[in-house]
Amino acid sequence: MPTPKYRRVLLKLSGEALAGERKTGIDPDTVSAVCGELGVVLDMGVEMALVIGGGNIFRGLSASAKGMERASADYMGMLATVLNALAVQDMLEKQGYPTRVLSAITMREVCEPFVRRRALRHLEKGRVVICAAGTGNPYFTTDTTAALRGMELKCSAIIKGTKVSGIYDKDPALHADAVRFDRLSYDETLARHLGVMDATAIALVRDNSLPVIVCRMFGGDIRRAVMGESVGTIVHD
Repeated sequence: MPTPKYRRVLLKLSGEALAGERKTGIDPDTVSAVCGELGVVLDMGVEMALVIGGGNIFRGLSASAKGMERASADYMGMLATVLNALAVQDMLEKQGYPTRVLSAITMREVCEPFVRRRALRHLEKGRVVICAAGTGNPYFTTDTTAALRGMELKCSAIIKGTKVSGIYDKDPALHADAVRFDRLSYDETLARHLGVMDATAIALVRDNSLPVIVCRMFGGDIRRAVMGESVGTIVHD
């Protein structure tokens, strides 16, 4: 079996990825399909951490724009990520993969608190570490959480699974002439305002030279990205 290029990765998923055609909520069939894609990578011996958004249940930033106080809205969004983390944990374990949910907001009855050394130990034992509740602080997105956890857990790459096959110069769903980038530098990503991750997250990975690969969630692209094949868009030095 070929050796993966990246032996420990952090996978960033949007909450909407778990909703399927419903657009909101959690669709069990979609969660099963997502976990099937992850299982292919786990079977290769790759150590994996996950950061999952909560936009399918509650989006703090949009709620604050409608009049809710931003910090309160962000805390609600963090709790939504815990619901998604538990759903993915349940499905992964049904498929035979050991997991641990580690939350930045303490709720011992349903998951462990995030402790870096404990998370690293789980990874070393072959468990999937699902990082929930963001950073535990308002005003930070799950993109920033992914960058932070990726560095804390000594991951060799961040993979962001999306509905499209990489980063485009404009929305490919609206523009037939949208052009996909194969490679981008961190500074170019920031300068172009491409929106693949927020500026704080890009600055964090840039300062620590952590590559970010943006590819499709389905179709085997995650496996190919882990193997180091040319897939999606890679943001690096």
